[in-house]
Amino acid sequence: MSKKHPILAVTGSSGAGTSTVKNAFEHIFRREKINPVIIEGDSFHRYNRVEMKQAMKEAAAQGNNHFSHFGPEANLFDKLEETFQVYGETGRGKKRYYIHSQEEAEQHNARLGTSLKAGEFTPWEDMPENTDLLFYEGLHGLVADQDANVNVAQHVDLGIGVVPIVNLEWIQKIFRDSAERGYTAEAIVDTMLRRMPDYVHYITPQFSKTDINFQRVPTVDTSNPFIARDIPTPDESLVVIRFRNPKRFGVDFPYLLNMIHDSFMSRRNTIVVPGGKMGLAMEIILAPIISDMLKQRG
Repeated sequence: MSKKHPILAVTGSSGAGTSTVKNAFEHIFRREKINPVIIEGDSFHRYNRVEMKQAMKEAAAQGNNHFSHFGPEANLFDKLEETFQVYGETGRGKKRYYIHSQEEAEQHNARLGTSLKAGEFTPWEDMPENTDLLFYEGLHGLVADQDANVNVAQHVDLGIGVVPIVNLEWIQKIFRDSAERGYTAEAIVDTMLRRMPDYVHYITPQFSKTDINFQRVPTVDTSNPFIARDIPTPDESLVVIRFRNPKRFGVDFPYLLNMIHDSFMSRRNTIVVPGGKMGLAMEIILAPIISDMLKQRG
């Protein structure tokens, strides 16, 4: 951890509300005039898209049917920890981008003079100078791997978990993979089963290390995600916000209850808000915490 070069990590699985999180932090950074260096979790995958398919085939041929993007074999956990450590000590470091689409490829090719394609990485390059904080968003912001002696969480100054309950996560994955990628129901279920061991060992444990968790819970029946006809909307959800140590951040629960209509306390360290107000809740809660972090930089 570093008061001078703070690291803020948002970790969450697919379908956790990425656009809501991104918008909330963009608003905070713009309003508070914060200059972050932004790190995407995908940039620390070990393989590009073509290499990953080949690695999965080779793993399956060796009897490993649980090789996935969630685990250490497919990621550079040590490189991620090194990046956090170097930034915390110096405010500098290296970053790269994973190119998700052809549109992104065109943008990076114009910037770098390269001929990269979707599914590939840009070269590692220096982070910009004089940034206020490092902002990470991805799957492994607080990951630990005892076998490899890796503990990313120890370098994080503010850890935030954003995760739907698992049935909602599955519903969103089923709809996304079938609608956007044309996968069959059987293929989607196979992917879920293949990822499950890594999900249990490397994704879920992070949410006990986060300082604040935002968990979306549907208020409609999701008991069988494999027959759901649509994705529950934010207005058909509640968001459970849990603070690991409210005193550390001076959380004023009466103020939050007054500011966020229809919110209520479910435990002494937990407030529940309507799903449609998740972005508002994030801004109200996180803006003063981040502002205080930067004041401590001196």
